[in-house]
Amino acid sequence: MANYSIAIDGPGGAGKSTIAKIIAKKLGIIYIDTGAMYRAVGLFAVRRGIDTLDSDALSKVLDEIEIDIENTGGEMHIFLCGEDVSDKIRTPEISMAASNVARSVPVRLKLVELQRKLAEKTSVIMDGRDIGSYVLPNADAKIYLTADVEDRAKRRYDELILKGEKVEFDDVLEDMKKRDFNDSNREFAPLCKAEDAVLVNTTGLELEDSVEKLFEIIMSIIA
Repeated sequence: MANYSIAIDGPGGAGKSTIAKIIAKKLGIIYIDTGAMYRAVGLFAVRRGIDTLDSDALSKVLDEIEIDIENTGGEMHIFLCGEDVSDKIRTPEISMAASNVARSVPVRLKLVELQRKLAEKTSVIMDGRDIGSYVLPNADAKIYLTADVEDRAKRRYDELILKGEKVEFDDVLEDMKKRDFNDSNREFAPLCKAEDAVLVNTTGLELEDSVEKLFEIIMSIIA
């Protein structure tokens, strides 16, 4: 088929990014981590001392924020004003900042425009909170990926520990619950399952099993 798009939505820690990267490689298409874009905006705000919940303050600096994406060796790198911040945006502080700035309508409009332009150019698999419901409502395949919050928090905790971060599981769990609430209750384009999305719950599943499950669903739709 011609260019096609795959949307994977769901709460934090469900495995969206990890699974989407693997499937992108299998299909030979571009992977776009939209959450990384919001994390980059959150990092910019934190560095500038801007309240990440102050939409007016954020809107005033949007023109200063330059976000670029490069796929190198199958890995997506996110650049903020020319700096590769792929690792710097993965801390709990920036996770919450990303959730906060994502509630800003001006921020979302700026990033959604960029995301849609990327999807127009080539076949993509894109993951986030509102891809199938808002960013790419006409995506060829839509998945809503979720898992129990404790399961998701454990995955995120293990990921941070592996990177050498000093975090407590209870803190990661509490941050995830707060982010779930923020993402689901924001007024503009909240986290939700698109009506035509396939619901997949990965609680208790190993990564390989989750990948196989999603790949089979996607192929049954786009093949």
